[in-house]
Amino acid sequence: MSAVAAELRDFLEHYIPLIEQELFSFLPVQEPEEFMYRPMRDYPERGGKRSRPALVLLACQALGGDVNTAIRTATAFEMFQSFAVVHDDIEDDSDLRRGRPCIHRLIGTPLSINVGDALYAKVFEMLCDNREILGAEKTLELIKQMTLGSRETFEGQAYDVGWIRQRYIPTEAEFMAMLRKKTGWYTGRGPCTAGAIIAGCAPEERQAIGEYGEAMAIAFQIRDDLLNLLSTEEDEGKAPGVTGGAYGKERGGDIAEGKRTLIIIDLLRKCTTPEQEKVLAILHSDRCDTSQQDIDRVIDMAQDYGAVAYAEQVGEKKAEESLAHLGFLPAGPARDRLREMLAFFVQRAF
Repeated sequence: MSAVAAELRDFLEHYIPLIEQELFSFLPVQEPEEFMYRPMRDYPERGGKRSRPALVLLACQALGGDVNTAIRTATAFEMFQSFAVVHDDIEDDSDLRRGRPCIHRLIGTPLSINVGDALYAKVFEMLCDNREILGAEKTLELIKQMTLGSRETFEGQAYDVGWIRQRYIPTEAEFMAMLRKKTGWYTGRGPCTAGAIIAGCAPEERQAIGEYGEAMAIAFQIRDDLLNLLSTEEDEGKAPGVTGGAYGKERGGDIAEGKRTLIIIDLLRKCTTPEQEKVLAILHSDRCDTSQQDIDRVIDMAQDYGAVAYAEQVGEKKAEESLAHLGFLPAGPARDRLREMLAFFVQRAF
């Protein structure tokens, strides 16, 4: 392990427990405990990489800000992540999240929707409570950014789910535009911009770190789509952790859900017309009618036609774009940790 990698690990191991302490302080166990407050803690208690709050802190530090004043904002992004995946799992009819059954499989869809709504409300409760730490101006700017970013995320999700409903196969350009909205903001640009706001940096630095975060997030999502096809059964049962862990979701779930991914888009433009018809028939089937044999057939075709390799290449390119934007930030150990963050979450997967 390099010195910078060790520094990033030490940084995460120091600050992530503080994030989790803050997170659970906003998730008290009270009535209605069984139907709301206990399930609100479910996904956060399962762990996760906590990459979004880490980006808030790292961005703030890289731009000369006080990391300790960014902890509550960073935690709000982890709360947003918890809300988003509760609703995402319902909309995708997923089975596993972080190695265990999805929450709607445990308590049902109606209660799970309400739990997700409550988590989303908590995001803004946390940001409003920032006033005592950051003052009114920065607090309002952070709330505005979270509101705008939420809209971007919901628009991206609308495309992602709507394409399945319409049985529409997007172009690669349409798919990448969807990724910028759905994943690019709340996984990358949003956390990095929040750190920049707290640091009070120059506009050009705020822009650069936002571009870094967006490109990194898109590369991260492409990586996640690849892992969905290439992970092992053993990986399904292991939740991802801060500096390790496995995939924690069902292998091939994207195919069973009919997801339009870069891998599928590239496969469909490369394979024969009869093969296209077979792939589309699998994608358009109800989840309960899609067998593991069907999933394996599509995965094998994606590998044979080079669609997996193509997605890897696009992911590498986005990672390189992300790295280039770091050159506009002040040099120093904090910027080096952002570079290592990119390597840890994206580049080592390719």
